[in-house]
Amino acid sequence: MTAPTVPGALQQGVELARKDLRLELRAGEALLVTAPFGALALLLVPLAVGSDVPLLRQVGPGLYWVVVVLFGVLVTLRQSAVDNPAQQAMLRLCGVHPGVRLAGRAAANAVLLLAFEVLLAPVAVLLYDPELSGWPWLLAVFPLVAVGLAVLGTLASALAHGLAGRTTLGALLVVPVALPLLVGATQTLDAARYGRAPWSWLLLMLTVDLAMAVAVGLTARHLEEST
Repeated sequence: MTAPTVPGALQQGVELARKDLRLELRAGEALLVTAPFGALALLLVPLAVGSDVPLLRQVGPGLYWVVVVLFGVLVTLRQSAVDNPAQQAMLRLCGVHPGVRLAGRAAANAVLLLAFEVLLAPVAVLLYDPELSGWPWLLAVFPLVAVGLAVLGTLASALAHGLAGRTTLGALLVVPVALPLLVGATQTLDAARYGRAPWSWLLLMLTVDLAMAVAVGLTARHLEEST
């Protein structure tokens, strides 16, 4: 009798990410609830400022990334990303490493955040009419911000697991650490607008992503034991 093949860590992470994405598709918390609120937040600023087109064009990209960071935190802390004790016990019995579980959740969060960014981008363009001369750099900025926020949100969610104020505490943990991502995203577009290659800002965002990924890997076992 052939022994059953144990899936590798990569396959386990992919399956866990797919599970989270399926749950999100059923719940619709990120794309059906959070995304419309993010679009509404972008709409409120022109209503408050008025028809000052040059001002809106100038502040539009920055406001877009502020909305992405603030509402993106809610995407990573959605209720569909919470495992109940029975699910956690099953994963332990199946031999899934805590780091793999968190990596799978971070991957699902990154996919949702990337979709969130793409959905909000046309709204920002229509409302603010920003300068788009450096738009090809967004192909690098979008995934870097999405991955960074996803890993940060996953780590904050694990730290605040089981607490009554999980969403509020998670946001307080994520937003200050996410400031380099916000600065890097806005400065990348500013540098491209003036014809400069924004490699230093992209490197800053990549460094934040890698540092948070290492932090998740180092603390995953401890976080699993504490829950």
